[in-house]
Amino acid sequence: MVFVTPEKIAAVMALVPVPHSFAELDKRVSDGLPKLALKASVERVCHNNEDRKRLLYQIIPEATYKRRRDKLSAEESGRAERLARIYATAQYVWNSDEDARTFLNTPHPMLQSQTPLAVSLTELGARRVEELLWKLYYGLAA
Repeated sequence: MVFVTPEKIAAVMALVPVPHSFAELDKRVSDGLPKLALKASVERVCHNNEDRKRLLYQIIPEATYKRRRDKLSAEESGRAERLARIYATAQYVWNSDEDARTFLNTPHPMLQSQTPLAVSLTELGARRVEELLWKLYYGLAA
């Protein structure tokens, strides 16, 4: 059973056309997502422009981002998808964009007092955040 569908992940990134399977989403990531997909995700996750800029350049160095014309590399696209997936999961669990944003930007004791957003910058960290979110969703000790 999948709660966070490829369509929900794509919506965070404002992808058009919308992929309707994880295989389609994976192909889009492998081929390189549009540069605007990362920008759309960052705008959904952060509260203000300063935080948006900081997160964007943590994911892709500023000079590299500015050099990119339309498409991100496969590696950069994977990072963009990971951010969108974490946000889509938080939005599903909290059923609110604002609550999802607040959760991702607030230090959590089960993440060694780091923010879920900071932890999710690596794939293993993202898995930790997803695990925490599902524990919260199912009412398990979190």
